[in-house]
Amino acid sequence: MRIPAYFESGQPIFSFEFFPPKTDEGVEHLFQTIGELKALAPAFVSVTYGAGGSSRQRTVELVRRIKGEHGIEAMAHLTCVGSDREAIDRTLCQLKEAGIENVLALRGDPPKGEGTFSRPADGFSYAYELVGYIRNHHDGSFSLGGACYPEGHVECRDLDKDLAHLKKKVETGLDFIITQLFFDNRHYFEFVKRARAIGIQIPILPGIMPITNVGQVKRFTEMCGVSIPASLLSALEPVQEDPEAVMRIGIEHAAAQCRELLSRGAPGIHFFTLNKSPATRAILESLSDLR
Repeated sequence: MRIPAYFESGQPIFSFEFFPPKTDEGVEHLFQTIGELKALAPAFVSVTYGAGGSSRQRTVELVRRIKGEHGIEAMAHLTCVGSDREAIDRTLCQLKEAGIENVLALRGDPPKGEGTFSRPADGFSYAYELVGYIRNHHDGSFSLGGACYPEGHVECRDLDKDLAHLKKKVETGLDFIITQLFFDNRHYFEFVKRARAIGIQIPILPGIMPITNVGQVKRFTEMCGVSIPASLLSALEPVQEDPEAVMRIGIEHAAAQCRELLSRGAPGIHFFTLNKSPATRAILESLSDLR
């Protein structure tokens, strides 16, 4: 089933994002997590592409198994990193053969150790080029999602310019967009207002990551240019060596975010799970009255 159909239902949708593990043991653990979250009836799950597109084949195999063996709609991330058009075509054909109908089209981050993105030979520099290529060469085969950045892309801190880039990407052929994580809902609501004002009308699905490790989230937010509210940090830092306390605060904060987002019209929630289930499960169980 294509993801836009879920938005058309008018009911809030819930989805989960996973990353491809590097080991067979990690894959086994991932499918245990998927089994635990399946009971929560997600509309879909997505699988990332890995740093520098390094896990391309594993991404294809994981979405195939998730949909074919577990009966959950799956979306594959696809990036421009390290891939020429032939490689992109090959991946898209593999996804079609696996029955995958949803793709998240991204530029992708530079490979580890490289400070800037380099256009691959016979490849693409921007996500809108990838979106256009898929629409021109595989039109009708996929529903396409894209990413957006309520606080601006880390490489483009001019919010108006970043939004103009998004509009170009949307006009090229996106069906929906998923936000980067944020911890202050004000960023989401202001972003949606600005996006609607310039004519972006497709669904904007907020991305939420429950905090379970203070050091980890600090590193991650610094890398991607996302802020953490001072009040949240002041609650987390005194207990950062207490995993249970950190998880409790992280779950409470994310659950409050989700409740407000849904009550004010967000079309659903996309959870960045980090391949773990307890925090996401706890949040969704607390929202049972809204599902």
